[in-house]
Order: sequence, then C-alpha cells, then structure tokens
Amino acid sequence: MVIRATSLSLGYGARTVLRNLDFQVQRGEFVGILGPNGSGKSTLVNALAGLLPPQEGVIQLNGHDLQAVDSRVRAQTLAVVPQSNDIRFPFPCLEVVLMGRYPRRRRLGTLTPEDLIAGLRAMRQTTTEHLQDRLVTEVSGGERQRVVIARALAQEPDILMLDEATSNLDVRKKLEIFELCQELHRVKNLTVLCAIHDLNLAAMYCRRLIILKDDGLAEDGPTERVFTSEILSAVFETPMEVARHPRTRRLYAVMLPLSAGAPDEPEILKAVRLS
Repeated sequence: MVIRATSLSLGYGARTVLRNLDFQVQRGEFVGILGPNGSGKSTLVNALAGLLPPQEGVIQLNGHDLQAVDSRVRAQTLAVVPQSNDIRFPFPCLEVVLMGRYPRRRRLGTLTPEDLIAGLRAMRQTTTEHLQDRLVTEVSGGERQRVVIARALAQEPDILMLDEATSNLDVRKKLEIFELCQELHRVKNLTVLCAIHDLNLAAMYCRRLIILKDDGLAEDGPTERVFTSEILSAVFETPMEVARHPRTRRLYAVMLPLSAGAPDEPEILKAVRLS
C-alpha cells in the first residue's frame, strides 16, 4: 500500500476532529472522501499530505512514517490541490505551474527543457495553456484553480490529493478535471484521493468511498456497496434515493424534500414558521 493510517486521531490544539481511524490506500486506487460540513474531510487530506501532524497514531507513506519523510521526497511523491488558492503575487501563470517542478530540480539548479515541457503539458491537460503569459492575479477564480491543479500535475506525483479542488469550477471544467484524473489513474496508475461535496461526481469517478461522520469513519468500501439510499440519508441527515443511470450504469443520488423523509418537522422549517 502507499498510505496506511493506524489508530489515527487528528485535530487542532486541544480539539479533536477525527478519532481512531484505521485504513489503507493501495497504489492506483481512486478514492473519494465524503461527509457533511465539519466532518473532517479537509483535516484528513491535510494530515495525509503531511501538513497536519497526528494527535495520536501514525500515517505511513510507502512504509515510512510520514512525519519523518524528507519534505523534498514527500513533494516528489504526492501533490495536493487545496480548496482555496490565495496567490497574491502577480506571477505569470506559467511560472506558477513551474513552481511544481521545484521538487524535481537539482538544489539551486535552473529550469531544464524537461521542466518546461512538463509545465506546458500540465497546462495543456488542464486547458490553461492560453493563460501562460497572463498574471495569475488577473485571471478568474476558476482559471486560477485550474492553474493550481496544473502546478500539482507538473510535480508528476505518484499520489494526487484534491481537497474540494473543483468546487468553484463550472460543470464542464469539473468533468474535464475528473476525466483527466481518471485517465492518469488508468494510464500511469496515479493514486487519487479527493475530498468532495458533489455526491454524484464522486459516484461517477471514485471506485472507493471513505465516508466521515461524528468524528470517525462511518463507511469505507467500494462505491457500489456504500453509495446507498440508507447510508447517504443517515450520514447527511437528508432523505435521498439512489438509482442507476440507464445510460452510464453508474449510481447517482437524488435529494428529496426534507419533509419527505422525516416524521418530525425539520428544525429550519420550525424556525421559519415561528419567526
């Protein structure tokens, strides 16, 4: 396996967000991380990326304690795309993408033709090649996010982690990014972990789902097994129906009105009625 979490608890200061997680990720898996707001999806991604040390337990990367892995080696192995990108300096977009090549360069070395080829290839893959000379502070939020994804791909990682990385992209661009991840997963055996809000996007592309709720693992298994009406309704406290699309044969979820699945009136409706 490439990642193993053992007795893992995560949090900030004295506050624990996730407790006693045990799971492993095999090379070449495409894993979605689901859960309600505040369930710890970003916390888990940050920890798996080495950005948040565990409160308890251990994370192993390729058999080594993640916290002991040299930062350069870690950056050569995995790349992370955060849900927000606060780039304040007016770098040309190509320069931002080429920052992803730093882990691959010799120390204090200059950019090589191979670096430039990798950067331009990543921009072409994310349909941002036309932005290479534009300042990153002058492009739209969605374009900037695709540039950040291109930077991660330019690292040529073995593991790609996406933390709600497509949430501010339009429908077409979301699908393009996930199609690209799927193709890299298929052709290069890229391991993909993505924290995601869009249930149907997760069901369409992720073959395994890790579902978080109440500071722990609610479910962990193949999408075909855990993407069910009962599990999703319980985890998200929302009535849902899951069906199989007649064309793609993929599972998809349909939300129902809150009043359709609960015997008691939803609290938010009570608040409106009583106001």
